[in-house]
Amino acid sequence: MLNARLRHLASQFVPFVALLPMALVVIVGYLGTVVWSLKVSLSNSRSLPTDTFVGMAQYVRLFENERWMLSMQNLAVYAVLFILASMIIGFLLAVFIDQKVTAEGVLRTVFLYPYAMSFVATGLVWQWILTPGSGIESTVRQLGFPDFQFDWIIDQDMVIYTIVLATVWQASGLVMALMLAGLRGIDDEIWKAARLDGIPTWRVYFSIVIPMMAPTIATVFLLLSTAAIKLFDSVVAMTQGGPGTASEVPAKFIMDHLFGRANIALGSAGAITLLIPVLALLAPYVVARSKKRAR
Repeated sequence: MLNARLRHLASQFVPFVALLPMALVVIVGYLGTVVWSLKVSLSNSRSLPTDTFVGMAQYVRLFENERWMLSMQNLAVYAVLFILASMIIGFLLAVFIDQKVTAEGVLRTVFLYPYAMSFVATGLVWQWILTPGSGIESTVRQLGFPDFQFDWIIDQDMVIYTIVLATVWQASGLVMALMLAGLRGIDDEIWKAARLDGIPTWRVYFSIVIPMMAPTIATVFLLLSTAAIKLFDSVVAMTQGGPGTASEVPAKFIMDHLFGRANIALGSAGAITLLIPVLALLAPYVVARSKKRAR
């Protein structure tokens, strides 16, 4: 009897013991660094952390910094275009594959392959494609249009859109896979009933299918939003934030000040500021899931 109780208690505690290393990583490696960054952002630390408390002075300096404000403007433009384009293209690709097309497995692999590439590799490939004198410009000129120019990547007003092009190309495959899973979860009887009632296909998607895919769409939106906020690798690989600071983004500003400009307090203030929208996006999602579980 005693052995049976001990085995029962052991079986209950084994999952918690197995999760303990991951829990420690989260607590120490994530929450601990967030608290440390917050502490540093409230000090006057430069190359090394100090305990001299200066309150919100670093945050005031941050929002008085023209480079930071430009990076926030670039992030806003980038995030809107990146999220909308990725969701629309990914959904259309999912709808296309959901029609039981020939070689569906091959098409899924082809569309999803860009997401398997590193962001740095994607940035370097697109840098070559968009560089004047090579890639798109060279190809079009060889087709008989010698005056064709495509210099967005060196144009201060257009460079942010080149980053949108590259990252949408990479992310659309992941969106397609998630959306396709959502579409495959729609009951076939709905489509049969719609056909019997003579409802147009586009109306079924807008009035029935998309509302039923709300959880999937919310997940996709959350993933794309966090990816947009932490944008760094593609910018560094494609433009290094240039020309000038035209494609500067907050993550690059933070990394430059943490490791290149010996101003870890200002960099930490930027990191904490960038964490706020991530938490703002996560909070409604977590609350919604908690309410769903409670019901």
